[in-house]
Amino acid sequence: MNEFELCPRFETAVSILSQRWTALILYQLMSGPQRFCTMTEKLGVSGKTLTERLKDLEQRGFVVRDVYPETPVRIEYSLTKKGMSLTPIMKEIENWSKEWIELESPSTNK
Repeated sequence: MNEFELCPRFETAVSILSQRWTALILYQLMSGPQRFCTMTEKLGVSGKTLTERLKDLEQRGFVVRDVYPETPVRIEYSLTKKGMSLTPIMKEIENWSKEWIELESPSTNK
């Protein structure tokens, strides 16, 4: 197999991580368990989209949903071992982006 030949597992991994908001949700959860409302606020994502992404990530084994029987009920999302294993990759993307991605200035967004 050629070093750069497309591997089906790599293709699937990129497909998962490239879904809108998915990588940002995973990155956000790397700081620890969070409530739904905190994530919508910090990410600026709609509740509907966040719900869809979290359900998908939970089904794929990246995220766990913990329900605490309190009044009112408290629900937190956190990364599984599988989800946490992405930390070094996400940190490398963060480092790469700091070196190579320039932010657009507000005046150039016209």
